[in-house]
Amino acid sequence: MTIHPDPNEAVLAQSSALDEETARAELYGLLAALYYASPAAELLSQLRVAATEAPSSGGFLEEPWRSLVAAARAFDDEAIRQEYDALFGGVGKPEVYLFSSHYLSGFLNEKPLAKLRDTLAALGLARDETMPETEDHIAYLCEVMRYLIAGDDVAVANLTKQREFFADHLQPWATQMCDAIAAHPRARFYAALAEFTRAFLSVEMQGFDMLA
Repeated sequence: MTIHPDPNEAVLAQSSALDEETARAELYGLLAALYYASPAAELLSQLRVAATEAPSSGGFLEEPWRSLVAAARAFDDEAIRQEYDALFGGVGKPEVYLFSSHYLSGFLNEKPLAKLRDTLAALGLARDETMPETEDHIAYLCEVMRYLIAGDDVAVANLTKQREFFADHLQPWATQMCDAIAAHPRARFYAALAEFTRAFLSVEMQGFDMLA
């Protein structure tokens, strides 16, 4: 099965009655969409009218979620697009990297990417050939987590596989990425996203620790 983050398909949870697993999958999908490309206008519109109570069970995410929604309301679509391009785009070296290999090895396309590809092959997953980025892009990894939560194949989409994938391919480096984004002087909307990402990953890590 091919996996490709789609910034046009992210859907924000509209009901607090959603069960925890659905909420987790939707949040991973939202992160994938926001990191993969400058956000689509429809997604930003949804984010601006989103409820600001905690999007999943527990209050720990409530404040960073409120800050993210506030940031979406504070900046227009063009300002957010320009910020995305300034931080992550451009020709040559970006201001902030979104690839795990950079944080784990200091270089792109190194051993962490090879290890990830072995894991994906074992899960029966492959990168969509139309996707220009390598599989260790944060958006791709979040999309894989979304699939491991919401997918129909219970041999792959289960808590054990989620915990293993998270521990091997997100936990070792993603908070470093969040630190780099939050510390960048041009980060405003994406600084709020980085803080929400950090909080969400912390909740995920605690949840997986309880399963160990």
